[in-house]
Amino acid sequence: MKRLLPNSLNLPSNWQDVRTRALVPATVRVREWRDWVVENDPVYGSFRRPGRTEKIAASVTLLLVLAVVVFLMLFDWNWLRGPIGRWASGKYDREIALQGDLDVNLFSWTPSVIVNDLKFGGPNWAREADTADVDRIEARFRLRKLFAGQIEMPLLAITRPNVVLISTEDGRQSWDLEPDKPDTGEGMKLPLINQLIIQDGRVSLDAQDRDLTLEAAVQAREAASASDGDTGFVLNGEGSINGSPLTLRIEGGAFVNIRRDRPYRFEATLAGSGSRLVAKGAITRPFDLGQFTSTLSLQGRNLNDLYLLTGLTLPNTPPYRLSGALTRDDAIWTFNDFSGRVGSSDLAGDVRAEAGERLRVEAELTSQRLDIDDLAAILGAETRTNAAGTDTTVVASGAGPAMLLPDATLQVDRLRSMDGTLTYRAASVKANDLDIRRVNLGAVLQNGILDLDPVAFTFNRGELNGTARINVTRDTPYSAMDFRLAGYPLESIIPAKGGVAPVTGRALGRARLEGPGSSIHRFAAASKGSISFVVPQGEMRAAFAELLGINASAGLLKLLSGDQSRSTIRCAVADFDVSNGVARAKTFVVDTDVVLAQGSGAINLGTETLDLKIDGESKKPRLLRLWTPIHVRGHLSAPSVGVETGQIVAQAGVTGLLAAVVAPVAALFAFVDPGLAEDANCGALIANAR
Repeated sequence: MKRLLPNSLNLPSNWQDVRTRALVPATVRVREWRDWVVENDPVYGSFRRPGRTEKIAASVTLLLVLAVVVFLMLFDWNWLRGPIGRWASGKYDREIALQGDLDVNLFSWTPSVIVNDLKFGGPNWAREADTADVDRIEARFRLRKLFAGQIEMPLLAITRPNVVLISTEDGRQSWDLEPDKPDTGEGMKLPLINQLIIQDGRVSLDAQDRDLTLEAAVQAREAASASDGDTGFVLNGEGSINGSPLTLRIEGGAFVNIRRDRPYRFEATLAGSGSRLVAKGAITRPFDLGQFTSTLSLQGRNLNDLYLLTGLTLPNTPPYRLSGALTRDDAIWTFNDFSGRVGSSDLAGDVRAEAGERLRVEAELTSQRLDIDDLAAILGAETRTNAAGTDTTVVASGAGPAMLLPDATLQVDRLRSMDGTLTYRAASVKANDLDIRRVNLGAVLQNGILDLDPVAFTFNRGELNGTARINVTRDTPYSAMDFRLAGYPLESIIPAKGGVAPVTGRALGRARLEGPGSSIHRFAAASKGSISFVVPQGEMRAAFAELLGINASAGLLKLLSGDQSRSTIRCAVADFDVSNGVARAKTFVVDTDVVLAQGSGAINLGTETLDLKIDGESKKPRLLRLWTPIHVRGHLSAPSVGVETGQIVAQAGVTGLLAAVVAPVAALFAFVDPGLAEDANCGALIANAR
């Protein structure tokens, strides 16, 4: 069996020798290899028994090393100030000069560089102010980390730095050393600094694109005693933003024994433009400024104001108060699990922003209970929220009737500068006049095109669904919308009196409009398209149905007697063509079982006024009828209803003439309606309504 084993496993014939050598101790094998090198390697032999050539080569090498060491020890590093300054000036296209002494110490485990009086000028378009002037910089480096390809600084001491940062309206930044390089949005990655000292630092910021200025003092030091106050890093600044005061304070821990695996804690407070932001967190890997986590709390009068502070385009809102987890991962910022209130509505969700050449923002938002007036503020309406934050109301602006369509100007420049998506859902809505119960909104912004889809409002009965597209790439935004109303109860439009609704039924509607305009109101005033409104069937109080035909005898008697009987609405159709913001009636019919009413006229969406005329014809004989149309005129929020008195006077004149010429009884014929009107073709009318 033992003789068959090697062949059966296909092992080499000398497998027993291999097994024996594998059992030899490693130290014995190393000793054998060393002996072989000593006996056979020529390089080893030349070092062991150097000849004349080897001795000369070794001597020359040693002399060169000693010469380099002596040269570096005696070298005046100030000779390099000019070449370094000229090289840096050419590379970064600005004046850079080392105006003071330059001292370099290479012979240490922590080599050091000391630069005195450094001038770092501004770019060509900002020559009036140097980007940085520093009295003294001392930097030390850990040598063993340098050999490993890493930079670690045991000490960085900066004395009296004066930094001036300027950004222009066209996006230029004085501190950008590579303006032609695309902005990746990643944070600055500084080397690890074990100890940082900044003495008497000053930072000036002039952000012309945001109308923001700031003057800040910067200090970084260790505590001199246990009672010492401002230790660690402190930046404290004041300025203005859009004409209002601005304050900024950033505090960090002491720069002592900082390590890569030990987060560096900080706290920042920014207040201005009616907003206040407080962040408490840590740079997770010092000092990679593109990596940090924090808790952010923010509050203010309008989320739209945050654009000047953050660069994020946000909608107009009532006063807000929110808090959540803010993190940064290079170019990606997230504000997750935030919650709070906007106006009198709760708001929660997640926001993700990716910086770069073009900012992209993605938001998923929800409300458990929405105040619909808070949503009106987003559309541009002026609102007021009470001090307790429990109720928001729309405020009428100016004298006269309140405008129904908001006229707040769309901030197209901000929308052109970013892309993004939004979803918003309100699970419930506070009691409101429109009886809205739920809201579902979606938006996609891409390359200056804003698509709103869906725009959905669910009522107690019925719903409104639609889409809209706003093109902000034009000088004047151009919008298109298509909204459909389904099953909306008429009793929500005409409220009940005395517990009884005068009109009941379900309404259908559609509005398809397009046109230019930088606000909702201006868009409507210049729009074209169509608007239709249909009631397939319903009921109305019989007295009102009679009065549609100015049937004074039947209508007034029913009204004065308190008669609550009902008349059937066979159909009601209003179909308008819209041009230049004026909707003109193409079809206007209200058909009941007693009266057929037909109308004409127009609604001006720009002035929000209407001028409609309704002619009613009785389907049944009526003794006393006024042969005059009904007029509905005035502002959409408070229209007035009346009749043409001139035609009533003419009808009365005919009555007097008949009484004088024929007989008093014949005078009654001027007010008699034989009731010859026929039913309208409701099916065709509804089918033709768009």
